Amino acid sequence: MAIFTNSETKLVVQGITGRDGSFHTTQMMEYGTSVVAGVTPGKGGQTFEGPGGKGVPIFNSMDKAVAETGANASCIFVPPAFAAGAIMEAADSGVDLVVAITEGVPVQDMARAHAFARDKGARVLGPNCPGLISVGGAKIGILPGSIVAEGPVGLVSRSGTLTYEAVYQLTTAGFGQTTCVGIGGDPLNGTNFIDCLKAFEADPATTAIVMIGEIGGTDEQEAAEFVKGEMSKPVVGFIAGQTAPPGRRMGHAGAIISGAGGSAAEKMEVLEQNGVPVAKRPADIVGLVREALA
Repeated sequence: MAIFTNSETKLVVQGITGRDGSFHTTQMMEYGTSVVAGVTPGKGGQTFEGPGGKGVPIFNSMDKAVAETGANASCIFVPPAFAAGAIMEAADSGVDLVVAITEGVPVQDMARAHAFARDKGARVLGPNCPGLISVGGAKIGILPGSIVAEGPVGLVSRSGTLTYEAVYQLTTAGFGQTTCVGIGGDPLNGTNFIDCLKAFEADPATTAIVMIGEIGGTDEQEAAEFVKGEMSKPVVGFIAGQTAPPGRRMGHAGAIISGAGGSAAEKMEVLEQNGVPVAKRPADIVGLVREALA
């Protein structure tokens, strides 16, 4: 079992002919993801040569790609100026899931894109995210498939590199995963902690969840209250940015302490108060998972 994607997913890659799009399309196909089409305006009719000589048809538009292949998900590798438009085009085509890898998308653009996607009933993951892996099912995005292993732990993170670190440590310690989700670090993202926690709670294969947050905003505090009131499965946490100075953006666009509510200390306190044990270092996550599963 998994959340948001699985072996039945049929993926379209928007921006498949670009440097990043072509590289990661190959990686996704090698993992086993069913990439059924690519979209690059002006290059319709061409073919992307995937691993093993498998050809992926390229279309000029999402509606044409979906109509001819039955795709139900999209992964976006297009420049920031065009990413919001690509998200709306994907949602308008009828796919259920849109994974936006692009970093640097203007916030106002994303406000419009998120509203449009919600109206169309499409889930957006990102932007500025590494995507997700349903272990043994499908990989959408840039998370490395070599570090995951099948198991009972679900993982959701605002940080891409900390996702990789936590997954590697879990796998090395013998704790495999169901789905690993990177929700992205922008101020406006399409899928948040609570969305993922709800999905993991409903997934019978997931028995424990790792939630990795960071400074800025109040998403972690809201998630903590959700865990206390709605979750029956154990959740463990980690907050990045514990030594970050107030008023300075650290890495992600949303990672800035603009008040007491955005600090790592405040987030850690609220998580602990709501029954979510918090690791002081990434290396401590495995120990908390071991205790949770025991």
